[in-house]
Formats: sequence, structure tokens, C-alpha cells
Amino acid sequence: MKNRKILSPALLFMIVAFGFILLMSVGKASAAPVSVLDDHAITHSAVDSSSAASAIAPTMSSIAAQGQATPMVAADQSPTTQLENNNAVAILGYNDPGCCNVGGWTNITQVDAGYRHTVGLKADGTVVAVRDEQEDNHGECNVGGWADIIQVAAGAYHTVGLKADGTVVAMGRNEHGECDVDNWSDIIWVDAGGGLAGGHTVGLKADGTAVAMGWNELEQCEVDDWVDLIQLLAGRHFTVGLKADGTAVAVGRNYYGQCDVDNWSGIIQIDPGAWHTVGLKADGTVVAVGCSNEGWNAQWGQCEVCNWSGIIHASAGGYHTVGLKADHTMVAAGENAVGQCNVGGWTDIIQVDAGKWHTVGIKADGTVVAVGGKPAVPLLCFIATAAYGTPMAQEIQILREFRDGYLLTTPVGRALVDFYCKVSPPMANFINEHPGLKPMVRAGLVPAVAMSIIAINATPAQKVAILGLVALLSMALALGTRKTAKQRSRV
Repeated sequence: MKNRKILSPALLFMIVAFGFILLMSVGKASAAPVSVLDDHAITHSAVDSSSAASAIAPTMSSIAAQGQATPMVAADQSPTTQLENNNAVAILGYNDPGCCNVGGWTNITQVDAGYRHTVGLKADGTVVAVRDEQEDNHGECNVGGWADIIQVAAGAYHTVGLKADGTVVAMGRNEHGECDVDNWSDIIWVDAGGGLAGGHTVGLKADGTAVAMGWNELEQCEVDDWVDLIQLLAGRHFTVGLKADGTAVAVGRNYYGQCDVDNWSGIIQIDPGAWHTVGLKADGTVVAVGCSNEGWNAQWGQCEVCNWSGIIHASAGGYHTVGLKADHTMVAAGENAVGQCNVGGWTDIIQVDAGKWHTVGIKADGTVVAVGGKPAVPLLCFIATAAYGTPMAQEIQILREFRDGYLLTTPVGRALVDFYCKVSPPMANFINEHPGLKPMVRAGLVPAVAMSIIAINATPAQKVAILGLVALLSMALALGTRKTAKQRSRV
């Protein structure tokens, strides 16, 4: 009985929503559709550059030997500092978050980009930071009082700094203890990872062991037994380490195989992205894992690096990979929807790193350049992609077609898309972390997919006829629900 009481309003809501969709699609019949560059229309990009760079990519072995941090660029998530001319810019548009306001920064020796904030280390050991004012402020940019810092790292919503005396400071969201690093000592490198669900912080000690704090539901902080490390880095919800013998270890989320590094050898540098991991071999070639799902890698090609050579530093982003070559040119592979692989015009770059939607580089004069950026129009059907396990699913293509052809052509539809962008990423993240929910979510998406198919394929006359039937069915269901309620009240 209780299920029936819930089912009737739910059915009524679905029918009304379907009617609204059809009404929008009928009204849209005379409007020109919006052309949006989307995931399924993106081609893989391998961009060669003629840029010159004069620095050697740092390795953690040199850091351990010197006992100090070598400046490094790290971009874990999404800010953009400088945009190149690219068709994707004109088609998609960009958000203009405050985390990209770094034009006035000078004397920068290291920069790190987080999910919605960017931090920079200055030559005098102080730190600067900017953030997107439209996002919740977790205090991740309250670093103005820091001093004697030799390395910084930006996570999703927290910032970590390594001091010259081997201690660590942290600011920002601390829901899972990711900032509880006050008692750390003898640290020679720190990194910050995480996502919407939670963050974690890792530290490499001078004796080659590791420490970690923060969200550990996926066991990404289980590094206590790691030894002989020369590098330690945090991905989205996983952690990777490079050992002195050139082998690698990894722990945490492994849905796409991003932790499958057990058989690697001859590695001299390692880098985790959001969902994949890359390793640089001593011979200048690159290996990658995290693309075991064929549809996932076929969509973007971020793991297609097997033909690279002469690389001195490799970096994994969200959906792309970049490499700095020994001749100081660059290569990039993967998604290029927002221009994150357009590094061909860069010059005087001393270091480079890939973020989730962008690529950043430090110039020899201490300024910072970047390409890419978070798109204003969502590229991903977040919840559906999480439910189906691949953005290539036919159902997702249908939902995208309806979004681009109908929702984005009306003010109400655009408002719905904007709302969806704000609320769906945490839901999708939760689904990904609880795979048992995926069959239920797929079942729940069936009505939406069916409605979209009808809206896309039906003629205006057919839509009007269906709209009339929907109205009659809605009235009948409403009257039935009301009659049932009255009968119950008499009992």
C-alpha cells in the first residue's frame, strides 16, 4: 500500500515531465538547433610543438638526494590561465573562475591547480592563491601567512605546503582529516588528491616511506607498508608510488585499471591523473594504465602514448596526457574539447603538467601559461556515464542529442542543464564508488531515454497527438489518485 501511494505521484510527475518535454520539442520545431561540440564528436589529439624549453624534468630521486623540493608544475583539476585561439572556445564558451586570475603573478617557481583554486609558490618561499568566488569557500586559499615553503600542492578543496624544515601545513576542507598533517616531519614531498567525495594528502619521507591522511573509503591512504620510494603522488581517489628499483605501486580506486602498475619496470617518473596513470621509462618511452574500459579510452585516447619517444617528463590529466621531449618540444594525446592539448605555441617553458581540463606550464621568466579550461556547457552526461560505465553507450548518445537539440535551445532548458551541472557530479561520483547502484540507476533512466527518443524522432503532428494523450492520462491518473484518497479517508 505504501509503495502504491508513492508510485502514483511518481508516475504523475513523470507523465507531466514527459508532456513538458514534448511541448518544448513542438515549440522548438522552427528553431535552429544549437551545435555543441560534445564528447562523442571529439577526435583524439596528438599535438607536436615547436616550442623551446630549457629545463630538465625533475624526478623525486633528485629531490631525495638534495633533501629539497625541485620546482614542479602540477595541475590536478580545471583552472585556465591563458587560452589559445581554438574553435572549441567559440563553440563551448568558458566559465571565468577566479582561479584563473594569475596574470599578475611573478617570480613563481611552482604552481599547482586544484579543483576550483590555484596556488603558486614564489621564490621567496611565500604562497599565493586564487579561487572561483562562485564556489563554496573552504578556506583553501588562506595561505597568505605561509612562509619558508619549498613546495605546494592543491587538492580538490584543500591546499598543502611543505616547509623547509620538513614539516607540513594545510588549509581547506577537512571533513576526512586531509588537513591533519601538523605532526608530520622529515617530509621531502607532499601531494594532494581527491574529488567531490573527499580528499587525501600524501607525504614522502626522507627514509623512503610514506604517510597519508584523509578520505580512505577506497583504501587510497593504505601506504604505511610502502618502502624504498622515490616518488609519491595522489590521484583523484588513488595513490601511486615509484620505488628506487624502477617498479611502481598503487592503491585505491581501480575501476578503470589505473592502479594496474605491478608489472612496470624501468620507470623513472610517474604521474596519476583523474582516472589513469602514466609512467616514464628510462629509455624515454611512456606507458599508461587506466584505459582498460575500451569505450572509455576509445572516447578520448589519453592512454595512446605507446609511440612516444624522447620524453623527459610525462603527466596525466583528466582525459589527456602530455609529454615534454628531450628536444624541448611537446606532445599531447587525448581529449581536446577545450583546447587542453593546444601547446604548440608555447616557448620558454621550463616545466609542464596536465590538469583535468587544462595544461599548465611555467615559463623561464617565472610567469605561468595554460591552455584549456572548464567548459560552460557540460561535456559529460555525468549520472548516465556513471550508470552505463562508458560515455559511448547508445543511451547516452540519445540523451546528449536531446540536450543539444532541445534543452539548450530554450531559456528553461538551459536553466535545467545549468542546475544539472551543479547537482549531478556528486551523485555520479557516489554511483561510481558504489557499483551496485548502477543497474538501478540504468533502470531509472529508461523513461528519460524513451522520452528523448520520442522527442527526437516524432514529427510535430505526432508530438501534438501524444501530448493530447499525455494530458488525458495525467487527468485520469490525477482523478484516480484523488478518488482513492477520498475512499481511504472514509475508512
